[in-house]
Amino acid sequence: MSDAPTTLPSDVDAAAAEAANPPQTTISCSRGLASWLAMQGVSFGLTSYQSGRLYLIGHQDGDVVSFHERVFNRAMGVAADSQRIFLADLFQIWRLENILGPGQMIDQFDANYVPRNAQTTGDLDAHEIGIDRDGRVIFVNTKYSCLATPSVTHSFKPIWKPHFISRLAPEDRCHLNGLAMSDGAPKYVTAVCKSDIINGWRDRRAEGGCIIDVASNEFVTQKLSMPHSPRLHDGRLWVLNSGHGELCTVDEASGALTTVAFLPGFLRGLAFHGRFAFVGLSLPRDGSFSGLALDAALEKRDADPWCGVLIVDTQTGDIVEWIRFEGEIRELFDVFVLPGVKTPMALGMLDPMIRTMITIEDWDEADRPQPVTG
Repeated sequence: MSDAPTTLPSDVDAAAAEAANPPQTTISCSRGLASWLAMQGVSFGLTSYQSGRLYLIGHQDGDVVSFHERVFNRAMGVAADSQRIFLADLFQIWRLENILGPGQMIDQFDANYVPRNAQTTGDLDAHEIGIDRDGRVIFVNTKYSCLATPSVTHSFKPIWKPHFISRLAPEDRCHLNGLAMSDGAPKYVTAVCKSDIINGWRDRRAEGGCIIDVASNEFVTQKLSMPHSPRLHDGRLWVLNSGHGELCTVDEASGALTTVAFLPGFLRGLAFHGRFAFVGLSLPRDGSFSGLALDAALEKRDADPWCGVLIVDTQTGDIVEWIRFEGEIRELFDVFVLPGVKTPMALGMLDPMIRTMITIEDWDEADRPQPVTG
């Protein structure tokens, strides 16, 4: 045996090796996903800040799942419908427009979302997005612990902050993260806690997570663990109690919590189509996601955590379909539904087609310059 000391690779060496040879991603899905999407007349999308991607999932003829991805650095919150996608990334908020009309196709795709505008905000750690009744973008400005809207001349314009936040500062004090819209206005937000010091939420992850009524500034509940993605749907308030891995409803008057389903992962991203909930799952990571009740819940069920999207029947709590990622993609942020779209695609800024895919809006005689008379 040699007396030479054994040298173990350092963390730096391991990181360099992983950067040179990034892990591959394996994507699997439930056998019935394509036919289920076809039957529901819907497709869906998701974002991952960890991989810096926007993903669009649809279906093709022959029960084939369509999967399309585009690069958006630190892709985060999304507000979307069949014609338009708003997307927050590292320092911008993008507007992507579907350039295809009814019956139009590009290859097998019946929707093509093209970037048409980017509002530069700077790195605000923007989380979820909503669109108000006037078409204005409202976003959760997590770094400054407030709700904000883009400004024509500045990085942002604050429009609301929790009553316990004493001043706007780039300190992510309470980890404000989720936004529920109602009738074109912000209704509820979620925060990890009510801390008013820099990164104070990191010591309050296990309990004290809150839902706040924006209009009244009152707490609906303070009994959650790392809540995310509040939504109003079918007359009920929904939330992801992420530290417990639970999809829940919340009584708006009493704050009472009802668990609809336990899902095996750190939950973030929630969208609805009828009675079905699309829920995003991430792998728990050391630090922010560790030491939560979710760890014990997974151990109790002898289960490993997932990264992917589970489609839940909210009437029964059953998982009806799923898509799962293994490898490079470990964390998701938002999930959204595209009703009436079969096979969506998007253009990214790194796609050569961004330069050549030129479309012309219909001519309008009213826009023709008129001669000056008199």
